[in-house]
Amino acid sequence: ALGAALAAAHGLFGEPRALPAEASPPSEATPRDAMRGACLGPGFAPDEVRAALDAAGARYETLHGDALIGAAADALAAGKAVGWFQGRMEFGPRALGSRSILADPRSPSMRETLNRKVKLREAFRPFAPSVPRERAAAWFGLDGESPYMLLTAEVRPERRGADAGAEAAAADAGGLGWADPGGGEAGRSEIPAVTHVDGSARVQTVDRETHPRFHALLEAFGERTGCPVLVNTSFNVRGEPIVCTPADAFRCFLGTDIDCLAIGDCFLRKEEQDPALVAQAQEYGDSFEPD
Repeated sequence: ALGAALAAAHGLFGEPRALPAEASPPSEATPRDAMRGACLGPGFAPDEVRAALDAAGARYETLHGDALIGAAADALAAGKAVGWFQGRMEFGPRALGSRSILADPRSPSMRETLNRKVKLREAFRPFAPSVPRERAAAWFGLDGESPYMLLTAEVRPERRGADAGAEAAAADAGGLGWADPGGGEAGRSEIPAVTHVDGSARVQTVDRETHPRFHALLEAFGERTGCPVLVNTSFNVRGEPIVCTPADAFRCFLGTDIDCLAIGDCFLRKEEQDPALVAQAQEYGDSFEPD
């Protein structure tokens, strides 16, 4: 839709094409992405977030800056799924760090866990990795950037496992390749939850200027684990659009097996929520029959 509007503006009405990303050489201060993440959707002020959570009966603590990043990074490093709701919503077909569900890609079981217990979809469905732009080359054979999660690149050979070749051969032989030909997904790579059977991954590179808080979270997770990569999937269940408002996020958080929710400066833990609200929200989760 954005491309169509720009094409009409330039082609039909003669509006000039402004290309700010090409005005100067790319650097940390001037990222290549002229759309700056395309975060054109609604955002919510801190008092709006707290008002929505209070109205819904949420139990949360307010954490600022590094404290919020640290709480989320600790939860992710402990193997928990974290709902991440920050800033203005992405304009596009997928989550890019504003309305995301995040998880540890090092876990061989994380892909199936997220699909079955959170996304409510087929267990084989793959997930994509997010990585700081400046660290992408250490993990993926990516020539350039991929800020919109549109490009597929190989996981670097030194990050791949011995079983990756067997899985790729099974796929080439005509099978789906999701079977367990050589010891399970743990052997696929160091980040099996986001590695396809052929050793590739659909990468999102995250720029410090465009997504400062998400970039900081990736760095904090990397400091704790040695892996600055996270599973990034859209904040929704199968059959529903990506959450837009704080109320949407809280409902999805309660109605699925998401463990924690970072929404603005508010941090929520599932075990601290009102059991009656959790039980009620399960009806929401149960209304979406798994694929």
